[in-house]
Amino acid sequence: MADGGRHRVAVASSNGDYVDEHFGNALYYQVYDSDGHGWSFVETRKSRPGCGGPGGCGGGACLLSETLADCEAVFVLRIGPSAAVSAARAGLRVFEAGGPVDDMLDYVFANGLLDDTGEVM
Repeated sequence: MADGGRHRVAVASSNGDYVDEHFGNALYYQVYDSDGHGWSFVETRKSRPGCGGPGGCGGGACLLSETLADCEAVFVLRIGPSAAVSAARAGLRVFEAGGPVDDMLDYVFANGLLDDTGEVM
């Protein structure tokens, strides 16, 4: 969804306040949009954790990639290697981060981490 500073991201959070969930275990993802000036909350999406199912987290990543298909990035506390590959193949950029959601979103916006600069943090 990146165009002209507009981005949609998902955050793995158990309470909406902190990035505190593993990609494959998160029950909820908070979705945010940026309009080029800041972030606004869109909705909470319920997910089905994939780590316990057939194929482990790699199989679950496919389900999550569908749930988050309109997002360009996801912020999680941790993600396993096979799930990271699966998410990347689905076009989802994955960032490992922890702490307050507002602080993380402000940092991402202030530093242009989702802009097409070619820089990766």
